[in-house]
Amino acid sequence: MISLQRHRLTHAETGPALRALSEWTPADAPAGGLHPGDVGWHLRFDDATVLLWTQGATPVAAGFLDGPVLRVTTAPDADLGALAADAEGLLTPGADVGAPTSGAKELLTPGDGRCDGLPLPGWEPDPEESWLVMSWSPRPVSSRAEPVGEAEAADRVLVQRSAFAGSTFTVERWRTMRRSPAGGPAVEALVRTPAGEPAAAATGWFAGVGRCGLLEPVGTHPDHRGHGYGRDAVLGACAALADRGASAVAVVTPSGNDAAVALYRSAGFTVLRENRDWVRGARSASPGR
Repeated sequence: MISLQRHRLTHAETGPALRALSEWTPADAPAGGLHPGDVGWHLRFDDATVLLWTQGATPVAAGFLDGPVLRVTTAPDADLGALAADAEGLLTPGADVGAPTSGAKELLTPGDGRCDGLPLPGWEPDPEESWLVMSWSPRPVSSRAEPVGEAEAADRVLVQRSAFAGSTFTVERWRTMRRSPAGGPAVEALVRTPAGEPAAAATGWFAGVGRCGLLEPVGTHPDHRGHGYGRDAVLGACAALADRGASAVAVVTPSGNDAAVALYRSAGFTVLRENRDWVRGARSASPGR
């Protein structure tokens, strides 16, 4: 029997994990865990690392530590028991996260007891917080959104930092994200006011023709809410993904975020399911968007 191996991939080495996640992405919204776009957004940090589990040369799971949460997706035929056992050990304080493929072994600080996408024996669904998985089907749309390139990067960042308190996004991190192995599948939409001020933005992620895309993240500047700019940003990103061949577009938002749920409903998204993390122990805040 081939044993399970865990690898820690550096920023530039994440291609195999992204390819595996794309292959595992269905035509409709994923049931839980990671989309390649989640990894793409994670790669805005130049020191970001991604975990890849293999049996022999075959990838069987991929994920990363997002603050206190281990976010992971598995291959359809993966041995969930073996993966769950390894993941539980990974979430033990002081755990060995694994060696980068191109360097010496290091110890990283693991999460403190939450797992998104992989049921762990003896753990329970989080009773305090749930997430709505919403889906959009391709259709003709009208949007004021424009694509984002280097010339628009500062305005894209301004929207993000204004929309999310504590955001650490910068133009350099935008560049880091876009030049990562996930940069090619990224599409971005920016909406301006009639005066030209940046009002809303959305980033979408392509997983392949006939597979579901993902929105992550979406934000509207507080000074410009209530004018449909967020809806236009969402529709602009969705249309760009559909043009590339996405079969649908998913978004995941806290079920208690009424404003976000209303925004996505106004853009034609429907709720498919409610997900909860698997939890054990205390929780702490994740890094800022």
